[in-house]
Amino acid sequence: MELILDFERPVIELYKRIDSLKALERDEGIDLSSAIQQLQEQAARLHEQVFSSLTSWQRAQLARHPRRPYTMDYVSALFTDFDEVHGDRAGHDDCSIITGMARYRGQPVALIGHQKGRNTKENIRRNFGMPRPEGYRKALRVMKYAERFSRPIITFIDTPGAFPGIEAEARGQAEAIARNIMEMATLNVPVLCVVIGEGGSGGALALGVGNRVLMLQNAIYSVITPEGCAAILWRDRAEAPRAAEALRVTAADCLRFGVADEIIAEPAGGAHRNHKEAIANLDEALWRHFEALLEMDHSTARADRHDRFRVLGELHDPASNGAMVRH
Repeated sequence: MELILDFERPVIELYKRIDSLKALERDEGIDLSSAIQQLQEQAARLHEQVFSSLTSWQRAQLARHPRRPYTMDYVSALFTDFDEVHGDRAGHDDCSIITGMARYRGQPVALIGHQKGRNTKENIRRNFGMPRPEGYRKALRVMKYAERFSRPIITFIDTPGAFPGIEAEARGQAEAIARNIMEMATLNVPVLCVVIGEGGSGGALALGVGNRVLMLQNAIYSVITPEGCAAILWRDRAEAPRAAEALRVTAADCLRFGVADEIIAEPAGGAHRNHKEAIANLDEALWRHFEALLEMDHSTARADRHDRFRVLGELHDPASNGAMVRH
């Protein structure tokens, strides 16, 4: 059964009416072109009205849509010779993070990404895209391989956050995330990160320390989920829409604050409406940034990444002639 979000329902229903009229015209030989054209114009206006003024919470709902392309959808469509790597060399594997070596337009790369499931069985296997510490250690293992063989790294970020269970904490969840962030900051190879859905907390940042960070138009990136923030501040998860606005989670917000470097356009209605177009749009932006990063030598790649993250959080006070204030 197709999931239709409340705010997109009026648009979807109009398009269904158009499809019904087209079918009736075809089957019965009745000329309904005038009515169809009128409805198409109405649908186009409504679509523009709805999707040009989405709230932060509505974009969060689109970012989480279960029909959006996931990491393996992009990997299958854009990369060749993908050889998946399993295990953290400490006795565990975590299927919520996929890792491995591949080629992107003929160039050897290392791939790392969060992976969710399409059904209940797959979601349980993938732990709903919430990694445990062994997932981050597996990712770090591949990062070190990439550094050893001078392969650029591409990461796909799509997680509500790292798994918060007691067993994950017992196995060193916080240490695993912190180590990934530290190690990614010092890698000698270029790192290109793409937020394709949710970018939640340290669970996302552990794969997000890149020379460039791209975001899909309806992706979100934040220190905590809107529901988690609402539960802490107002003790009511129903306040999630209010929290989403306060957190500035959208791609537009992240671009304005320098957290993201580019927004990748999505198909009309969101990436879940047209996988082929969404993948093509990502491919175009990914290759453009990838080509530029290939020009960097080891020291330049490391310094560029360091400089990018050092300026985050800087404010310039107009009253003091543009003097920088670091927060």
